[in-house]
Amino acid sequence: MTVDLQAVKTDLYEAVNGEWAKTAQIPADRPATGGFQDLVIDIEKLLMNDLEKFASGEKELPNEQMAQAVKLYQLALDFDRRASEGTVPLQVELDQIEALQSYEDYQSIWHDWLLTGNASPVDFDLDPDMKNAKVYGLYAGAPTLILPEKNYYADDNQQGQALLQVWTTMAEKVLVMVGYDQEIAQKLVTETKVFDARLVPHVKSAEERADYSKMYNPMTVAEFAQATDQLSLSEIIKSLIKTTEAKVIVTEPAYFQALDQILTDHFTEFKSWLTVKTILGDASVLTDDLRIASGEYSRTLSGSQEAVNHQKFAYYFTMSYFGQVIGKYYGETYFGPEAKANVEYMVHQMIKVYQERLENNDWLSPATRQQAIVKLTHLGVQVGYPEKLPAYYEQLKIDTGKSLLANAITLSQQLKAESFSRWNQPVDQTRWEMSAATVNAYYHPFMNIIVFPAAILQAPFYSLQQTSSQNYGGIGAVIAHEISHAFDNNGSLFDEYGNLKNWWTEEDQSHFKVLAEKMIKEFDGLPYAGQSVNGKLTVSENIADAGGLSCALSAAQEEADYNAQAFFLNWARVWRMKATEQYMQLLLSIDVHAPNKLRANVQAQNLAEFYLAFDVQSGDQMYLEPDQRVQIW
Repeated sequence: MTVDLQAVKTDLYEAVNGEWAKTAQIPADRPATGGFQDLVIDIEKLLMNDLEKFASGEKELPNEQMAQAVKLYQLALDFDRRASEGTVPLQVELDQIEALQSYEDYQSIWHDWLLTGNASPVDFDLDPDMKNAKVYGLYAGAPTLILPEKNYYADDNQQGQALLQVWTTMAEKVLVMVGYDQEIAQKLVTETKVFDARLVPHVKSAEERADYSKMYNPMTVAEFAQATDQLSLSEIIKSLIKTTEAKVIVTEPAYFQALDQILTDHFTEFKSWLTVKTILGDASVLTDDLRIASGEYSRTLSGSQEAVNHQKFAYYFTMSYFGQVIGKYYGETYFGPEAKANVEYMVHQMIKVYQERLENNDWLSPATRQQAIVKLTHLGVQVGYPEKLPAYYEQLKIDTGKSLLANAITLSQQLKAESFSRWNQPVDQTRWEMSAATVNAYYHPFMNIIVFPAAILQAPFYSLQQTSSQNYGGIGAVIAHEISHAFDNNGSLFDEYGNLKNWWTEEDQSHFKVLAEKMIKEFDGLPYAGQSVNGKLTVSENIADAGGLSCALSAAQEEADYNAQAFFLNWARVWRMKATEQYMQLLLSIDVHAPNKLRANVQAQNLAEFYLAFDVQSGDQMYLEPDQRVQIW
């Protein structure tokens, strides 16, 4: 990669990625291309090819779980069969809805529908209890809206109005294709929008959801059940976790305060909402025409030009149920022990740097500093792929005599039932929540664990063929980013076991909030894609980026072949992305990450070493006055 080093002084990101962007083509079935996206494409090609070989017998199946995954893949790929079945597989669910005359009727099917993943007025989920992170707790939240974020519903949001019209046209079209009369389709869609509008004032915005401290609102089942008398919340909880002697962790209290008024005297709209949501949710597994038609709204949102082809659809559909099985196969087959050992070495180097940073921190009090180190030493690390799969995968069986939708319903019910069976059981720290074939990484604050799937552990993020500085500028910064999440504005609220517990002195917390506010101000209002960045929405990720890049730089400096320019150039390279304007604007509204270009440039501007590496001086566009540079960890 040849880079004009003088151009770095003007724009690091453009100097590294500008020439690439001139010729890069966004695939018609995607909203973006670039570093992350290119790896995704490579992996999907690799694994689709392997699934085809498994299906033809050219490649030997490694285990029974993969055999079931291949069966589902073949079933999902059989579009001729789906064409012959038409909408018949959907009729069972539509008949159930049509028979509903009251909320009492809905109560009788609610349990099964929750397990299926169909629309529900309450979203129940299992996760480690934020105040007792050793066991799984029951969470209750609000359903999703039609538009991607509540701010889209504002009267002056023309983009939201346009998107709602796209959704309306699509929904009516799909309902007619399923067999509804045009007039009835319009009525059902209109009533669905009316019910959706009742939810909007009471659900959290993306910015509000980004604050984890407001998620924990525990109630007894009896207290929670008082939210409405239209449905029995205690009865549905008992059906899910087999007891009412439980704590319900409410993530959206304002929604449940309004739930009774949302439901009361609005059963007709609720029933229409169920109907439309169910049809749109199931359409992609019916005929190909319905699959394509039901994706028009999401493609408009992202700017994608066309639906994915049949093979990609089958692949991603299979991944949605057998992602851990396929991920484990991917890790074992394509992620070697040498790479695993090298990445684990880098992780421990990052932890070592972080510990040194904490030990030498000059603004934390001794008590808080010591607790931070305790949290760091308790940090769980998972690299590559899981050693074992959850036992429930042995129970998943594909019935090729049934339709794809019928199999999807059965699989969803089995997976959800297994999830709820873990209520009040010990948290399994070895359990992966992300497929090893996923190009991503994460920190789980309720478990105090960082996870790096095999799929992201390749060039440009990481390669045994890259220099150590390139690797630290890539995967090293990603690793340290995830560690930094343990100490960002959300992660810092949790102790070494993942419990929501204040371990800061009041003075330290106040100082940290001042630093976090500086990070908010540094990004807030930065122009991008015709709009601007929300500093509050992105603050936790920006804090993690800053800590990640800074710590990765320190680790790189300890290596014999350290090269500052190589470090920063690869940092900018991994963030390369060319995307549709629609997709960039969507991310500005809902994504807790800042735009890739700004992540690359602003975080580099915060580090003195960047200025030294490229001789950036006052007057250069990349120059940021020292008092404006933000550093926290």
